[in-house]
Amino acid sequence: MTRPDTARMIRVDQAGEFGATRIYAGQLAVMGDRGPDSAEIVEMARQEADHRAKFDAMIVARGVRPTALQPVWNVAGFALGAATALLGPKAAMACTAAIETEIDRHYTEQLEELGDTDPELAATIREFRDDERAHRDAALAAGAEHTPAYPLLFNAIRLGCRAAIKLSERI
Repeated sequence: MTRPDTARMIRVDQAGEFGATRIYAGQLAVMGDRGPDSAEIVEMARQEADHRAKFDAMIVARGVRPTALQPVWNVAGFALGAATALLGPKAAMACTAAIETEIDRHYTEQLEELGDTDPELAATIREFRDDERAHRDAALAAGAEHTPAYPLLFNAIRLGCRAAIKLSERI
């Protein structure tokens, strides 16, 4: 069995958690604290910030080069969050449902690749995957699927997320 590229995993996961914090920041900048799902979004944002802090620490501890695309994800994440919030609270939740669906797939693939080669990283990914699944479920419960043109928005965001993952793994 070949050893998994844990540096690549940590790099992309840190970039993804950073992007998630920016998406929620964009949504909250538009919705404020009075939107119907603002309290839920604030809590998700807090969890994503905790996830990012854990991966930030892993990057330092393991000497992993972070993605050079972080300035892009800073702007793109905020813009995606703001744009979906401008479409309405259900569209903001559709964004969360799409992102977290893709991250669930991504983290599950990483866990399969890791096997038992890096228990610390696997435990972190497993814990965060469970949080992301809860975010997805909360978004669906909040009516994400009732967004006009939901399948189009959902799949476009998933495709963008997949592209961001591939780019952040390498750059």
